[in-house]
Amino acid sequence: MLSMTCRSLDFGTRVLDLVAASIERHSVKNVGKTFTSKVYGARRMVCSRLNISRTRVFPTNTSEALFDGVGERNTPVLDLKKEAKSPISLANLFEVVADDLQTLNQNLQSIVGAENPVLMSAAEQIFGAGGKRMRPALVFLVSRATAELAGLKDLTTKHRRLAEIIEMIHTASLIHDDVLDESDMRRGKETVHQLYGTRVAVLAGDFMFAQSSWYLANLENLDVIKLISQVIKDFASGEIKQASSLFDRDVELEEYLLKSYYKTASLIAASTKGAAIFSGADRSITEQMYEFGKNLGLSFQVVDDILDFTQSAEQLGKPAGSDLAKGNLTAPVIFALEKEPKLREIIESEFSETGSLDEAIKLVKQCGGIERAQELAKEKADLAIKNLQCLPQSNFRLALEDMVKFNLERID
Repeated sequence: MLSMTCRSLDFGTRVLDLVAASIERHSVKNVGKTFTSKVYGARRMVCSRLNISRTRVFPTNTSEALFDGVGERNTPVLDLKKEAKSPISLANLFEVVADDLQTLNQNLQSIVGAENPVLMSAAEQIFGAGGKRMRPALVFLVSRATAELAGLKDLTTKHRRLAEIIEMIHTASLIHDDVLDESDMRRGKETVHQLYGTRVAVLAGDFMFAQSSWYLANLENLDVIKLISQVIKDFASGEIKQASSLFDRDVELEEYLLKSYYKTASLIAASTKGAAIFSGADRSITEQMYEFGKNLGLSFQVVDDILDFTQSAEQLGKPAGSDLAKGNLTAPVIFALEKEPKLREIIESEFSETGSLDEAIKLVKQCGGIERAQELAKEKADLAIKNLQCLPQSNFRLALEDMVKFNLERID
């Protein structure tokens, strides 16, 4: 026998308590898809396990328990401070879509095309560098979570092609970003422009944008085509906005969030909404998935900007405070500027004096810029969790919730 304790969970007006339930051990191939049920009185309880350390319990006697109407009930937001008992890994998060991701990895290089050996070699370099594959994983998780609503038994070809397109667009943006930032390394490997030169890197990024657009058009869904096409425009808008506001001490938080939306959250929001559209979900669901992706993306960007100040150069793979050094003022700096006039003077000098960058980083930390940015990241994370309340309880929704928590754990 395996002894397991399930925490008390609140589902709207009903609180379910299941303590020290003894569950018979079963031999399973995929723990992420295991469902064990027992009857307690007149109600059947189901434990849905992503892994042994995290268990969800929900009733199956009414459909209301599986579906929460958007805006109809005040379902409590998960307490992100209390919920995470142990560190969450991406490997565990993506376990329930591991097969989907494996298929994606096999298709990525072939989908780029082999017309030009140099471009193919450049694509192999960036795809071969690995990466978290977070965006296609989100496509698969939302696809499977919303497919349950539509009664689909498996993902469609369009779901899978959308995930490939999203990763291609993200990769193309990374190639161009490395050129603009003059970065020599990406994920521990030399960047495309370092290996093949700036001309080839720019062309490789352009080619991948064009190739992804061609595959996007072949999906023959106008809503998704418009959605993803806007993302490519947003990338350019974000870069222009950032370049035009370097060393601007008067930059406002809303401006920063808009730029972060353009550069990061737009693609994630389009990924999650597009996945729900291909599942045939109602408009209310697709809009909630868009908001989820947007809030998650903003939270991720704020956390990345915090880590630029709190992690070592070895952890970051680049010098700490590198964004600030380039004049890119992020959330921690914007908050610190409200309290420290001396920081304004240092930034205005564009760190011309020796040691001025280190002094600026120290002031950002002393003035509470990090703490206030953490609050902002958690605020966006709370909104993302709320956006998921419209989905049925499942391992896929649980993984989406845990992705929000994983992001926040990076700054704990």
